[in-house]
Amino acid sequence: APATAAGGVLAGANGMTLYVFDRDTAGSGKSVCNGPCAANWPPLAAATADAASGDWSVVTRDDGTRQWAYKGRPLYYWAKDAKPGDKTGDGVNGVWHAATP
Repeated sequence: APATAAGGVLAGANGMTLYVFDRDTAGSGKSVCNGPCAANWPPLAAATADAASGDWSVVTRDDGTRQWAYKGRPLYYWAKDAKPGDKTGDGVNGVWHAATP
């Protein structure tokens, strides 16, 4: 899996908390966080060879890059989290939430 459970949330290989965006439609196969949004909320990148498995799927972003999704929801980091375990993005604007396993 591209992420692990840590402290009740999903975390990337770097230990940083992952987030979901309420404006993304689960299972739609796309992310609506692009451009300036993606600068603040970097997507959890998937390599060309990465393939869906179980609850994990891959969506193709507007710029053609690939992003991991969990249970149909694209995953993102938050640029303002400084260290592993930070969850400062949870609740931002009422539409960003720490991803839970």
